[in-house]
Amino acid sequence: MTAKVYDAIIVGAGSVGLPTAFYLAQAGLKPLVIDQFASPGQGSNKAAIGGIRATHSAPSKIRLCLTSIEIFSTWEQAHGDNLEWHQGGYSFVAYREQEERILKELLKVQQAYGLNIHWLGREELLEVVPDLNREGLLGGTYSPGDGSASPLLTAHAFYKRAREQGAQFRFRERVTGIIRRRGRVVGVRTDKGGYATEVVINAAGPWARSVAQLGGLDVPVVPDSHEAGITEPVARFVEPMLVDIRPAEGSKNYYFYQHGTGAIVFCITPDPPIAGTDRRETSVFLPMIARRIVDLMPKLANIKVRRTWRGLYPMSPDGFPIVGRARELEGMISAVGMCGQGYMLGPGVGVLLSRLVTGTLTPEDKEVLEELSPYREFGGEEKLK
Repeated sequence: MTAKVYDAIIVGAGSVGLPTAFYLAQAGLKPLVIDQFASPGQGSNKAAIGGIRATHSAPSKIRLCLTSIEIFSTWEQAHGDNLEWHQGGYSFVAYREQEERILKELLKVQQAYGLNIHWLGREELLEVVPDLNREGLLGGTYSPGDGSASPLLTAHAFYKRAREQGAQFRFRERVTGIIRRRGRVVGVRTDKGGYATEVVINAAGPWARSVAQLGGLDVPVVPDSHEAGITEPVARFVEPMLVDIRPAEGSKNYYFYQHGTGAIVFCITPDPPIAGTDRRETSVFLPMIARRIVDLMPKLANIKVRRTWRGLYPMSPDGFPIVGRARELEGMISAVGMCGQGYMLGPGVGVLLSRLVTGTLTPEDKEVLEELSPYREFGGEEKLK
């Protein structure tokens, strides 16, 4: 029996794989998406808290996320799907001179790439977020164009629209081999069959390294665990996502925002990192982040937490995504190492990959790919992970 032939096979139906399938199909190609889970967005995507910002420290991520914000903000108008997009902005707060200096230095890069972000002094910031702890507050950055949306609704929307454009999906199926011939991809083998293609896109998130190894390659992606939680709903009183980059025992930073339902959604960056694929929530997370959040915004002291959960961040050595073609195996493309920002990067990366596969890259695309190359030296570090 002859294997079915596809223009591209995407491994992973998550934050990156779903938009990529949509934009490839929209470009007239016939992609197949293969995922080990039962339905779209059931890996790391459903653990995301939904923040979407272009306020990064790297030009490549700024450009990709500006594209993503344009897509999120116009999706309902263009396609009719409500993604719960809310343009509440982001604010990085500063209570110490160290953070003020870091944030002001980053402003130069961010503004140079056209971001609408500014430093607000203490009183100006309190006008935007009146309930911040005033003691010691120096100010912070504010980017009103950033926002949030629902990862689950977004996954379903991209899945539905990709199928309408002709993309095909196979769930509960594991890729077991990348079929190669004379240094080229010719197909994919799974636990349920085989499929012919000349292009394989690795969008497997925390499982990206094992997928790369099936093709005789390697990508330096290691998953680590991050916990998040959500409270009961209350009347809206805060607009932007608030980020506090002060380190403390057990955590590098933390962030939270008020969802459209009124619930507060929160997350922490553990320090040291918790490497591995364990997604069981812990007893130390909630006491740790509760102290920090209530210190920043005392008004939250009596709000009740509904639940917590844990997801996986596919980390690269320098905190930047790894996107591009493999030199050793023609037809193999990496879209991995999103470092917990796959949801906000995904639509922009999907657009980029569709142009990479169809050979329609712009000069700006080439600059982004050079910065995110799998063959770069992993010596730097993303300053706003």
